[in-house]
Amino acid sequence: MGPRLAWLAGVLCLSSVALCVAVSWPVDATLFPDNAGRPVGDERWAWLYLLGSAAALAAYGAGLVLLRSRRARLGAVAVLAVAIQLTPLAAPLLLSTDAWTYWDYGRIAAEHGGNPYRETPADYPDDPAFSHVGAGWRNTTSVYGPAFSLAAEPIARAAGASADAAAWIYKALAAVAMLCITALAVRLSPHKAFACAFVGWNPLLALHFAGGGHNDAWMMALVLGALALAASGRRQLAGAAWALAVLIKWIPLLFLPLRALEARATGRRVGHLGFAVTALVIGLAASWRYGLDWLRAFGPLARNANQETSFALPHRLEGLGAPDWMALALLALAFVAAYVWLSRQAWGGRARIGLAAGLLLLATPYLAPWYAVWAVPLAAAEDDREAQWLAVGLCAYLLPQTVPV
Repeated sequence: MGPRLAWLAGVLCLSSVALCVAVSWPVDATLFPDNAGRPVGDERWAWLYLLGSAAALAAYGAGLVLLRSRRARLGAVAVLAVAIQLTPLAAPLLLSTDAWTYWDYGRIAAEHGGNPYRETPADYPDDPAFSHVGAGWRNTTSVYGPAFSLAAEPIARAAGASADAAAWIYKALAAVAMLCITALAVRLSPHKAFACAFVGWNPLLALHFAGGGHNDAWMMALVLGALALAASGRRQLAGAAWALAVLIKWIPLLFLPLRALEARATGRRVGHLGFAVTALVIGLAASWRYGLDWLRAFGPLARNANQETSFALPHRLEGLGAPDWMALALLALAFVAAYVWLSRQAWGGRARIGLAAGLLLLATPYLAPWYAVWAVPLAAAEDDREAQWLAVGLCAYLLPQTVPV
């Protein structure tokens, strides 16, 4: 009876995700950003979307409880995971213009011969991508690593001048990355069916990746790939995957010291050469294409990190009356203390990088709902109960963020 109830919960999750997709299509829905990235239209569609996503998350949670306590067939769980992760491909670009920003950065180099680390979308106001870029990014150079920028150029060429094609390509790539992440989490976890549902049935991730096309899925597919390659003894390839992940977004740099301490404690050999060669090749290619300007990505990235989003915990503390500096300092110190504790755990032979990712999300002043992908698959892969509770709690907390209600 238990597996049947878990299957029913998964079907309810899928149905609720499908409802979210359906309510995103009416012409007056607020879920499809306008050319300035602002929601316009009838707010009632956003409320229906929020109710649908909340129902999906509730069904997801119920399914996890049932699967944790009972055995289930991996194949049946995987079929639902694929369906849930791919269903938002049928939606328009949801709740964010980031995919169009990637498109514009790619076009700066591919179509205009420019440099996205030196020039901004506003430098090419007549480009067909410019009017679709979110207003906050129009005067900002690229904050992404050189591996992503090099990949964005052929994607820009493939999309041409079509905003719909650009959105669909990035949505499709993110959906494929999520399926890879799910499969890799299953490969790494001792509880295969549960790990498959923990990642693959997650509606927040489905709606923001197959729905929103964010590149964080690329980064995490490489991180999970690095862990799987290391587990199978292919340490040089694992090092290469780590380097590529870091060169898409810098977040995996926080995980590497914990893995290094774990490797030292357990005697596991690591692929320094694979990491170094990959970093060198990408660095040389980026320097040939963009000069040394790609190193300047950390400037706008740091400025972006200093901005606060409304759901970030530092912002919440400020709302309770704490000064800005105090809220940031308290959470930064708490994260440093937690990282020291996690380092001791890694020194003892257990690198809990899923928990590290979740705690980072609690401390960061710039928090977006799709950042949950940093924590969810790692918590599943490591079968870390505390990290899993934290990851699911963060998904529930972040669910309303970006929904224009």
